Amino acid sequence: MTDNNFPSNPNNQDILQLASEEIGFQCKQDKIYSFLLATIQKETPEKALLEFRNLFIESLRIVETDDNDHSSGVYTIFTDQQEAEFHHTIKRCCYILVNNWETLKQHKYIQDLLLIFENYKIENQVFVSPFIHPYSGWLDNFINSQNYDDLKIFANRYQTENKSNWVSRYSHFLFLAQFYDKNNPQEQRNIARNIAQQMKHKFKFDLVMYLAHSHSSDSYFINKYKNPSILGEQILRLIQIIASKKGSLSYKSIANIFIEQTQQQTLADYKKSLQKYLFFSIVNIPEVMQFLQQHLEDKLSVWKIENDAEIINKGLVLRISNRLIDILTTENGKEPTLLFQLLVSQSHSLILAVLLIKIILISPNSKIHLEICISKLINCHAKYSADQCQSLIHFFEIFNIMLTIYAGNTQYTLINMKDNAQSFHIQSNFDDYRVFSQSI
Repeated sequence: MTDNNFPSNPNNQDILQLASEEIGFQCKQDKIYSFLLATIQKETPEKALLEFRNLFIESLRIVETDDNDHSSGVYTIFTDQQEAEFHHTIKRCCYILVNNWETLKQHKYIQDLLLIFENYKIENQVFVSPFIHPYSGWLDNFINSQNYDDLKIFANRYQTENKSNWVSRYSHFLFLAQFYDKNNPQEQRNIARNIAQQMKHKFKFDLVMYLAHSHSSDSYFINKYKNPSILGEQILRLIQIIASKKGSLSYKSIANIFIEQTQQQTLADYKKSLQKYLFFSIVNIPEVMQFLQQHLEDKLSVWKIENDAEIINKGLVLRISNRLIDILTTENGKEPTLLFQLLVSQSHSLILAVLLIKIILISPNSKIHLEICISKLINCHAKYSADQCQSLIHFFEIFNIMLTIYAGNTQYTLINMKDNAQSFHIQSNFDDYRVFSQSI
């Protein structure tokens, strides 16, 4: 792995004397990155971990001498106001290592990297560093930040004892959120994107193969292709419901019609049309629908009211679609909205998932915003056990299937195995039907 932005490789002594060098701050940062990159390319993973520990942990243990020998140069390149720069530096250093080990499938060392921080926390409780201000506090703040939580996601993915953690099932949304954040180092964004794509591809492949062989009597296929969902046989019922909406009644067809019919509408009229579109062909549960429709109407009617006379355009479609996603998921990124809680807690997760899918079908660019909102919902519930999040997990499972079906390049078709006409009626026996998948 190389990076043309790095200067020539410094050695360990160069790094320790960075503070005394008459060079720019960014150049000093680049020397740190270059040193770690050279170490991981030429040395063993154990040596790379040792050098990382020396740079960011052991240097805090060294007493600053009277002659100011700059032995903690990696820290003293920062001024008192540069804590954010320190966090960026240590974060990028972490992902230089993680990116390399992920590529080489040396996952154990990603966990070992986290152990350096975890051991530091334990040691710090009984060891008082002379470097109390500000550097020790900066490191503590990093370990207690979202940046560190993001790093733990990479390590926890490979810990067997964490496989039962419900969050790990949906961590591809967390990785996508890291990729979408342009403030993250490129190394972090690249590896987060790759892992998310791998996880999504695996789920899609497992889903297609399970559906293809779900009615097989051959024990080989039954044992080989397991249900990738935790919904049990409900997954077939769910996909049968989705796949049964064919032709002009499919969600994609309805979305295309809506887009064509609203091209020249004002924002005020678009809001009304949007309400009708969202609830068209959704099962009517009076007490839920009444509240849901009224709540969305109240929220949308006051949104950008000063622009109500404008003709709708792509920018407004994106913004109003993102606003709808916020209303249906989380508005502050820290807790679910009232509508989300209502629908999930009352077992209406399918309705919620359908609404969200219908939004991104008319505004594909809103998919990024939706995935980020889902990641925030996961994060704000991650501290709870699976038993405490059963309704939430049920929603994530349904939503994951819906997104796989509608955001992918696989078409699912419902075929009546007992009727040559292959007609479908809602009163039909679902057991007579089979779901077939086909790449498009």
